[in-house]
Amino acid sequence: MGSFLAKNQIRETCAICEQTKTAGIHLYTSFICTDCETIMIKTETSDPQYKYYVEKLRKVTRPGIYS
Repeated sequence: MGSFLAKNQIRETCAICEQTKTAGIHLYTSFICTDCETIMIKTETSDPQYKYYVEKLRKVTRPGIYS
Protein backbone atom coordinates (compact mmCIF):
# COMPACT_ATOMS: atom_id res chain seq x y z
CA MET A 1 0.00 0.00 0.00
CA GLY A 2 2.95 2.35 0.64
CA SER A 3 4.05 2.22 -3.00
CA PHE A 4 0.46 2.93 -4.09
CA LEU A 5 0.41 6.13 -2.04
CA ALA A 6 3.85 7.18 -3.31
CA LYS A 7 2.72 6.88 -6.91
CA ASN A 8 -0.35 9.04 -6.31
CA GLN A 9 1.32 11.96 -4.54
CA ILE A 10 0.71 15.35 -6.08
CA ARG A 11 3.87 17.02 -7.32
CA GLU A 12 4.04 20.79 -7.69
CA THR A 13 6.66 23.25 -8.89
CA CYS A 14 8.26 25.35 -6.16
CA ALA A 15 8.12 29.12 -6.71
CA ILE A 16 11.62 29.50 -5.24
CA CYS A 17 13.81 26.67 -6.58
CA GLU A 18 11.52 25.84 -9.53
CA GLN A 19 11.89 22.10 -8.90
CA THR A 20 8.99 19.67 -8.72
CA LYS A 21 8.37 18.50 -5.15
CA THR A 22 5.64 16.72 -3.19
CA ALA A 23 5.87 18.43 0.22
CA GLY A 24 5.52 22.11 0.97
CA ILE A 25 3.18 24.98 1.71
CA HIS A 26 0.86 27.10 -0.38
CA LEU A 27 1.22 30.85 -0.15
CA TYR A 28 -1.70 32.43 -1.96
CA THR A 29 -1.54 30.81 -5.39
CA SER A 30 2.10 29.66 -5.17
CA PHE A 31 3.74 26.52 -3.79
CA ILE A 32 6.95 26.65 -1.72
CA CYS A 33 8.68 23.34 -1.05
CA THR A 34 9.69 22.30 2.46
CA ASP A 35 13.39 22.53 1.60
CA CYS A 36 13.16 26.18 0.48
CA GLU A 37 10.90 27.07 3.39
CA THR A 38 13.45 25.68 5.86
CA ILE A 39 16.37 27.49 4.20
CA MET A 40 14.47 30.80 4.05
CA ILE A 41 13.57 30.62 7.73
CA LYS A 42 17.21 30.07 8.71
CA THR A 43 18.67 32.74 6.38
CA GLU A 44 19.96 35.84 8.16
CA THR A 45 19.19 39.26 6.69
CA SER A 46 22.92 39.88 6.31
CA ASP A 47 23.32 36.76 4.13
CA PRO A 48 23.65 37.50 0.36
CA GLN A 49 21.03 34.80 -0.35
CA TYR A 50 18.44 36.80 1.63
CA LYS A 51 17.96 39.25 -1.24
CA TYR A 52 17.45 36.34 -3.66
CA TYR A 53 14.62 34.95 -1.52
CA VAL A 54 13.01 38.38 -1.15
CA GLU A 55 13.00 38.83 -4.93
CA LYS A 56 11.48 35.38 -5.46
CA LEU A 57 8.79 36.05 -2.85
CA ARG A 58 7.87 39.34 -4.52
CA LYS A 59 6.67 37.31 -7.48
CA VAL A 60 4.19 35.50 -5.26
CA THR A 61 0.92 37.33 -5.74
CA ARG A 62 -2.26 36.94 -3.86
CA PRO A 63 -5.40 36.20 -5.81
CA GLY A 64 -7.71 39.05 -6.61
CA ILE A 65 -11.22 39.33 -5.25
CA TYR A 66 -13.70 38.21 -7.85
CA SER A 67 -17.32 39.25 -7.58
